[in-house]
Amino acid sequence: MTSPNILLIVSDQHRWDCAGYAQRCPVRTPTLDALARSGTRFDSAFTPIPLCVPARQSLLTGLRPECAGGLWNYDLGPKGTVLDPDATTWTRLLASRGYRSRYIGKWHVHPDADPRDFGYDEYVPLGAYDQWRAHRHPEAHVDGGWFGGIDPVPTEDSRTHWSAERAAEFITRSTHQPWHVRVDFVEPHLPCQPTAEFADQYPAREIPPWGSFEESFAGKPYIQRQQLHSWGVEDFTWEDWAPMVSRYYASITQMDAAIGRIMTTIDEAGQLEDTLVIYTSDHGDMCGSHRMIDKHHVMYDDVVRVPLVLSWPGTVPAGEISDAFVHNTLDLATLLYRALGDDGTPTHGSPLVEPDGGRWHVNDALSARDHVVSTYNGQQFGLYVQRMIRDRRWKYIWNPTDVDELYDLHGDPDELDNRIGDSSVSTVLAGLRRQLYDDLLADGDRTVDNDWVRSQLLDGRKLAASAHDSQPRHHDGPPSSAIDRKGHR
Repeated sequence: MTSPNILLIVSDQHRWDCAGYAQRCPVRTPTLDALARSGTRFDSAFTPIPLCVPARQSLLTGLRPECAGGLWNYDLGPKGTVLDPDATTWTRLLASRGYRSRYIGKWHVHPDADPRDFGYDEYVPLGAYDQWRAHRHPEAHVDGGWFGGIDPVPTEDSRTHWSAERAAEFITRSTHQPWHVRVDFVEPHLPCQPTAEFADQYPAREIPPWGSFEESFAGKPYIQRQQLHSWGVEDFTWEDWAPMVSRYYASITQMDAAIGRIMTTIDEAGQLEDTLVIYTSDHGDMCGSHRMIDKHHVMYDDVVRVPLVLSWPGTVPAGEISDAFVHNTLDLATLLYRALGDDGTPTHGSPLVEPDGGRWHVNDALSARDHVVSTYNGQQFGLYVQRMIRDRRWKYIWNPTDVDELYDLHGDPDELDNRIGDSSVSTVLAGLRRQLYDDLLADGDRTVDNDWVRSQLLDGRKLAASAHDSQPRHHDGPPSSAIDRKGHR
């Protein structure tokens, strides 16, 4: 098989439903829509862990975070293990397969080692943009803290478009051998800071609320309500949230425009049919859904389900929409190992597509999957273990130190009604717990490797709060001092 150029684009906190092709939210993404038309999109893609560092580490190795690398972000919270620079990763194959490679943007894999220590030839860090911007726009400042604001610089000088130019210049001069470019956008991670050109496209008054915004937290884990107080958003109305969601949408559209610039460069170089383009995100973002912000301590689809598109004109099927369950980072890493000629490195994934003569098709093994598993190990507001299993109808979330969660996604797609205390679905619950235990054990997750927690899953030794238990929606005291309404810590 001819070695394709590989463009891998990873965004940060891009929800699965916030792409134009999804037709679920009023977000415009013409470049991603075009990639989906020219290639294959995976509409049931899930991150193995909704947290930046471990998700990005698993994209390099194809292994679940609990088995390789760190369990949480090394730069925020308790120190933990990190991915060994000598670990086996698909990126180490690039040079030996004749590739020139460049990594651009957010790294967030190792505190000391950079992409060159993992096989890349060149690395353009975020700090390079910060220095360039400080020289070019020394007075430019964005107000709003973590809640975001409008970037005063011209779009051409924004971080998204600067990153795109760094990709374009590498592609333009890489004409005599296969190339790999990875662009890791910070966007649309909070604080969202689109330029006025894109912010003006989404008036806050026109942003509809999420279906889950009327969350009451009845019968749900305490830590979800605590998250609101930790951020100081417990009293926010939709009028408070709408401007933030507007900026989130605008950041996605601005990033999409930057991706369009990269694709134009590939087209002008006559390399479209020689280039495998991959777009995905490390995880999603609550962004006001369930009245919550950011991620952490939740396994709602808002944060565990992600966009995923593959395009390679003439090779990857065009216009195909796959609903197969996908673990995005695990399956992508496995695909990239195979694309680089390595069929032997063990991973926890399966290749998304497989060659069939001169064309590729969606891997039949994915179609046979009937569930996905995602994990979480705590961060930022305290360690808190979670394990999720989700099939087409049911989602079960095991919270070993709090009440579990069970959602019927057919009747409750917004995940508002926790059915964990409903005796009529006890057989469903027992089956999900058994399957989750088997999967975790098979993948080497030591969380279930002791009698006390094993008995929770296999013997049902868990307290089940009634789904009708109620909790106060608003706190009577003053807002949290941790962060004020403008987003300043």
